[in-house]
Amino acid sequence: MPELNTDVLVVGGGLGGVAAALAASRAGRRVVLTEETDWIGGQLTSQAVPPDENPWIEQFGATATYRELREGIRGYYRRHYPLRARAAADPRLNPGAGRVSKLCHEPRVALAALEAMLAPHRSAGRLTVLLETVPVAAETDGDHVRAVELLDRRTGRHITASAPYVIDATECGDLLALTKTEYVTGAESRDEYDEPHAPAEAAPGNQQGFTFCFAIDHRAGEDHTIDRPETYSFWRDYRPAFWPGPLLGLLAPHPRTLEPVPRTFAPNPDEDPLDITADQSKDGGDLDLWVFRRILARGLHEPGSFDSDITLVNWPMNDFWLGNVVDVDENTVNASLTAARQLSFSLLYWLQTEAPRPDGGTGWPGLRLRGDVTGSADGLAKAPYIRESRRIRAVTTVTENDVSLDVLGPYGRVSHADSVGIGSYHLDLHPSTGGDTYIDLESVPFEIPLGAMIPRRVRNLLPAAKNLGTTHISNGSFRLHPVEWNIGEVAARLAAHCLDTGTEPHQVQGEESRFAEFAQVLDRAGVERRWPDVRGY
Repeated sequence: MPELNTDVLVVGGGLGGVAAALAASRAGRRVVLTEETDWIGGQLTSQAVPPDENPWIEQFGATATYRELREGIRGYYRRHYPLRARAAADPRLNPGAGRVSKLCHEPRVALAALEAMLAPHRSAGRLTVLLETVPVAAETDGDHVRAVELLDRRTGRHITASAPYVIDATECGDLLALTKTEYVTGAESRDEYDEPHAPAEAAPGNQQGFTFCFAIDHRAGEDHTIDRPETYSFWRDYRPAFWPGPLLGLLAPHPRTLEPVPRTFAPNPDEDPLDITADQSKDGGDLDLWVFRRILARGLHEPGSFDSDITLVNWPMNDFWLGNVVDVDENTVNASLTAARQLSFSLLYWLQTEAPRPDGGTGWPGLRLRGDVTGSADGLAKAPYIRESRRIRAVTTVTENDVSLDVLGPYGRVSHADSVGIGSYHLDLHPSTGGDTYIDLESVPFEIPLGAMIPRRVRNLLPAAKNLGTTHISNGSFRLHPVEWNIGEVAARLAAHCLDTGTEPHQVQGEESRFAEFAQVLDRAGVERRWPDVRGY
């Protein structure tokens, strides 16, 4: 079996994994980065999800390298797309003019920006990227991870990779299970952390639904109707107990009030996309489904450049919660993935054939599935958008009480002496496999404690995605793009710092003088660790 030895092994090439690989490489360390698909970038690329971000993201609330990524995406559009002069000159260009984010964009553009950030380190030989490669086993020695066995899915070859520090940036926390690092899944009981919205009894299998996103445009006068999905009849008739009507419909619960709210859907509206603003602290933006996650706005470009907008479908109607993909057998995983794909295809077919139109007719046959945009053969995103992972049993566990506006008040904060970053997003839990409806709560801007990134026992494995020490509830605020990037960057900077100083993560977190030294590393790198005076929402 071929062997790789490196300084930092990053398993998982999502946003946290890329941030980790970039940070360790810039620190001069040798890095191996693996990714299960053929695209790095995770939720921003292979999962096709435009970034969900805090409302102050243009001024503060992210690391310097995350800002570099955002500007790289904008720069790509300015260099290569036929933007109107006013759009090109806008320092806050929103290429899709979607309402979910101040930076809605196509997955391939994010991929190009990420690849550009990593390129010099690959050329220098510091960074090795192994695509379509997954962990299948691990070797441990007491409280240390010694090596990870990897499978190259393209060739069937097995590789053993070893490093002083191993970073788990997988979407589901796969290394936690393989290394027997203590972890939790699903919902904790109310007694464990006294969280107001936790269930009375722990429910490890109760996890947020996941989604196969897809991109569409609209070609008026053409028929792009897909074949009727095999399970379309089931999904067309499916009525969740907590839904006001059929799942495939424009009436859905408001995530916060749970009251029935009608959505609208009409492709290619005529308003100037430069007039669109995105601010989730004022408006979730999800009532107009076409504009909600639009990733290319034709009106930002010179007339005639594009016949249609492109929008990304990650809506209430294609969240899948009838099966798990974490801590279940392989047959169950495959069945859940297949069913989730069928749900997304069924939603598209319903839009093409039965969705009500403003003119009183039904169906939009001109809707065209854009697999070329998501880079997949079947037209959906390459990978499912996973909202909830295995989570380490950490030195510090962040709970609902550390983030909730109801608990802390709109200007409340929980300050952490070991803060290594900041984030802000409402406590946003989608319907779950246990049959729960939305839990959507106001939150306050929060700090990321280093203790939430330190496993209680294992000494050299660090989380770099949604697998840090949160609960089922607080995960709803921590699972978004800039926070995942922050976690990954800090994990790698911590690993590099420990290698430089001959210390271990537990020492850095537990000893005031050692943490102060590491905090200076983060400050110099542009990792924001404290919020200014802003109000929660």
